[in-house]
Amino acid sequence: RVEEVLAEVGLGKAAGRRIGGYSLGMKQRLGIAGALLGDPPVLLFDEPLNGLDPEGVLWVRGLFRRLADEGRTVFVSSHMMAEMEHTADRLVVIGRGRLIADESLAEFSARNAVASVTVRTPELDAFA
Repeated sequence: RVEEVLAEVGLGKAAGRRIGGYSLGMKQRLGIAGALLGDPPVLLFDEPLNGLDPEGVLWVRGLFRRLADEGRTVFVSSHMMAEMEHTADRLVVIGRGRLIADESLAEFSARNAVASVTVRTPELDAFA
């Protein structure tokens, strides 16, 4: 299954190369391949988009969607809320070991959005 998974993540041709020569994006893909190797029903990824180029980001989005459509649970840890808007169905926020939110991203955004901004400046006239 190693060759199959490496091909799935786009590393089939790089399989014989040393990992030390891999780019950050290639290392991310290799980590994803490792997670897929055992064909698990639940996957957890920590910042999987780090180091990926735009094509890689689109690929990861598609992969996560396909895995979820297969009935798997895919957890993605990320601080990039804008990216999660394109990737996640539900948002689970955990802080200090407690569940803070478990809802759609739209529900979370609507509940936590601030409609105003406060600006303070010592030079109000120049700022205006």
